[in-house]
This record gives sequence, structure tokens and C-alpha cells, in this order.
Amino acid sequence: MPQAAGDLTTNLLIQFTYLQVLDLLTTLAFLAHGIQEGNPVVRLVLGLAPSPLGGLLGLKALALALAIYCWQRRRRRLLARMNLVFAAVVVWNLVALVLRFRIVI
Repeated sequence: MPQAAGDLTTNLLIQFTYLQVLDLLTTLAFLAHGIQEGNPVVRLVLGLAPSPLGGLLGLKALALALAIYCWQRRRRRLLARMNLVFAAVVVWNLVALVLRFRIVI
């Protein structure tokens, strides 16, 4: 049975939120171990914010606001693309952490 368009858009928003949490956690793991942030925009915000956590939370709030805008406007394709980008970022972060600490799987 096909999913209703509203349900699909809501699922995309939920996925986006999970990806933002994973990106936040992996970025905090980087920072806790002295690894510099690779994204120049995030690096700038981290330098300007009173604390790294505050800067990251502010960026995540902006990202979530954009996702909510897409959800309200039923911009499923844009929200799906944003999910793909952040899924790639999270995978990249996890691979970088594994390689940095030579974690054997």
C-alpha cells in the first residue's frame, strides 16, 4: 500500500532530525579528541560562539528550521536531498573517527 504524501514528508523530517543528532554527536566526538572541524562555515561559527556546543546547537536549530520549512511546504525532493547530504556527512565523520583511532572491526 503506497504511503500518503504527508506521511512520507513527515518521515523525511524525522530522518533529517536523526541525522542532525548524529552529526552533532560525531562533531562533538571530533572536537573532544582535538580533531579540527572540516566545514569552514561550522569552523567559523565555532570560533565566534561562546562555546562549541552552543555554536553547534545554533547551527542545528537553523538546519532544523529549514527542514521544517520544507516539511510545511511539502518540498519532499529538497528534504530527501538534504537527508542524503547529511547521511554522507555522518558516514564521513564515522569513517574519519574509525581511521583516526584505528578502530578494528
